[in-house]
Amino acid sequence: MVVSIILGVFAMGVSTMGMKCTNCGGNDKVKKARIAIVGGVIFLLGGLCALVGASWYGNQIVKDFYNPFTPVNTKYEFGAAIFVAWAGASLTILGGALLSCSCPRRSPGYGGQYAKRTKAPSSASNKEYV
Repeated sequence: MVVSIILGVFAMGVSTMGMKCTNCGGNDKVKKARIAIVGGVIFLLGGLCALVGASWYGNQIVKDFYNPFTPVNTKYEFGAAIFVAWAGASLTILGGALLSCSCPRRSPGYGGQYAKRTKAPSSASNKEYV
């Protein structure tokens, strides 16, 4: 969970730099979109870390609850905190996925280069204006 918090704070910083309304990282839209995608991936990693931590603790609760050798006064049940952790991890993963999908797509006819320039047909005289 601590790793998830650290990754979340780092992802907020990276995602803030990738926002269109900030000047950090230049004014290039493609560069900013890539920075936002990196922030989304870091959010995904942080959400997965939170989900692993919450699920690991939930598994420990279930194992201790059904263990006949665990004393009755040390058995835990699922509380609101574990459900909040699962919901928070799910929302973080969803937010990271949405932020990662924010890449602007190229148009299908765009090849990254300019079209070849063709010469205009030359007229016999330059005074043929209409």
